[in-house]
Amino acid sequence: METPQTPQFNATKYKQTTYEQWQAAAEAWYRWSPLLHTWLHDATEKMMEMAGISEGHHVLDVAAGAGEQSITAAQKVGPSGSVLATDISPNILLFAQQLAREAGLQNIGTKEMDGENLSVADGTFDAVISRVGLIYFPDQQKALREMLRVLKPGGKIAAIVYSTPEKNKFFSVPVSIIRNRAALPPPLPGQPGPFSLGAEGVIEAAFTKAGFKNVKSALVHSPVLLPSAKQCVQFEQESFGALHQMMSGLRDAEKESVWQEIEQALEQFENGSGFEGPCEMIVAVGEK
Repeated sequence: METPQTPQFNATKYKQTTYEQWQAAAEAWYRWSPLLHTWLHDATEKMMEMAGISEGHHVLDVAAGAGEQSITAAQKVGPSGSVLATDISPNILLFAQQLAREAGLQNIGTKEMDGENLSVADGTFDAVISRVGLIYFPDQQKALREMLRVLKPGGKIAAIVYSTPEKNKFFSVPVSIIRNRAALPPPLPGQPGPFSLGAEGVIEAAFTKAGFKNVKSALVHSPVLLPSAKQCVQFEQESFGALHQMMSGLRDAEKESVWQEIEQALEQFENGSGFEGPCEMIVAVGEK
């Protein structure tokens, strides 16, 4: 009798699905930029500080999304510096260009690019940043080695990732509910995801393994502040493509029921002043 083979994670299929998700969610991610700015402000500032980004620097933003953090970097490097915002989704980069125009910035460029295969020359950038992007790369080591390659000697990478599910219940509660309702199996070995670098010491070990030195990290309290749990669900429903992918096997009526259950569960984080969704980020830095 043959032993059943363990299902294997399909990185190619995962990347195609991720591409489709961000193509579809691009407009919503842009529309929610004001929330992203408020929610991730402290972590973003910490990332810029740890990366040592300053006037005249050339910065690569990997998995830039709609580019809200690219704007922050561009303002810090000034007219003599530049930021190249890259993403796997061309749709979302159109909105990054729109944000740059709205901010009156001329020092931001965009380029469609897979973070595991950076189509830029060796030793080009003073800093590489990635905000909540590295966690979704199927081959995180390949992505990190590529970031190392494109850095100048002494250049730094700084990345923001979620810490543990327990510290990020605004996201882990919906994931848990969907996984239960859709009867999903546990993630396959090697499968990326929101908490794939969140356990203690994991991202630091990943940076070190890729060849970075002087690796450090910091925790940043980053609560999601909104008027109500209902608005948090709206944000996640419109912007978090991964949640839709998890529910793809459910009928429409079941999906609606799941979103209602998520809203009820998230109401535990409402208080007298609104909704405060628990979130903790790790900001990690490494040097070439």
